[in-house]
Amino acid sequence: IGLIGRSWAMVFMSGGYRVKVYDNKPGQAARAIQDVRKQLEELQEAHMLRGDLSASEQLALLSSHDDLPQALEGAFFVQECVFEEVEAKQGVFQAVESLVGEDVILSSSTSCLLPSNVFARVQNRKRCIISHPVNPPYYVRLVELVPHPEMLPGVMDITFALMTSVGQAPVRLKKEIDGFALNRLQYAIIAESWRLVQDGVISVRDIDLVMSEGLGMRYAFIGPMETMHLNAPEGLEDYLKRYREGMRRVLTTFGPVPEFSGEAAERINKEMCEMIPPDHQNLSAKRERRDQLLMGLANLKK
Repeated sequence: IGLIGRSWAMVFMSGGYRVKVYDNKPGQAARAIQDVRKQLEELQEAHMLRGDLSASEQLALLSSHDDLPQALEGAFFVQECVFEEVEAKQGVFQAVESLVGEDVILSSSTSCLLPSNVFARVQNRKRCIISHPVNPPYYVRLVELVPHPEMLPGVMDITFALMTSVGQAPVRLKKEIDGFALNRLQYAIIAESWRLVQDGVISVRDIDLVMSEGLGMRYAFIGPMETMHLNAPEGLEDYLKRYREGMRRVLTTFGPVPEFSGEAAERINKEMCEMIPPDHQNLSAKRERRDQLLMGLANLKK
């Protein structure tokens, strides 16, 4: 059970659901529970615990299993969290399908694999859906719901209601697309940021400030479409009249997709590592600070 699996367990428990965690490596699920216990107790001490239940009440809802049939007994929703390898995920769902009823929803945490590929070995694909969280799911509440082409509409409705009930912010994709919505946006930002640094326009430190102290400030509360709507006196139509040509002109200057390798990658990595040395202590401290700030931001958005 990795970071995403442990985070999902914490999210579902915070909503009062019984959660069974399973790992095919004996003892791994039990070790995950120890980590979850530590996290929940720390969150409670910091007054950052999600949900109406105490840490001990949430932990009482959690159990670990080394036996897959036992873990699946009584489940109505299965959330898969194995590594991003399509054959591994296919194998998991093939095994799970043989052990659950036809009304049990099969959901994957994949960040970019298409539902039609992930569920290729499932016979009844009408109950298959992607529920892609944002890392770390406990602090960043968005979940992308991506339907399998054969999925019944009711599966989307049930999954949407479940995610909402545990405090997540689900969004519905109407059809599958490579990268879903979040990563397509994220990769577009990464690509242009990379090109600007690679071409000597701006430093690594300053391009990150462009986001964290600029775009990110408003994007934490409103999205790009609403930003356009609010940034012209008479709304979106007015914005397009004013800035359509300028946007098109700038967009035509964007370069090709970066290779993210070679000399440019070495240079950018060197600059990044000078800012934040990549040793365990530094990275752990930065991640902890990130998580604390994300929780504070989530509280502001309530």
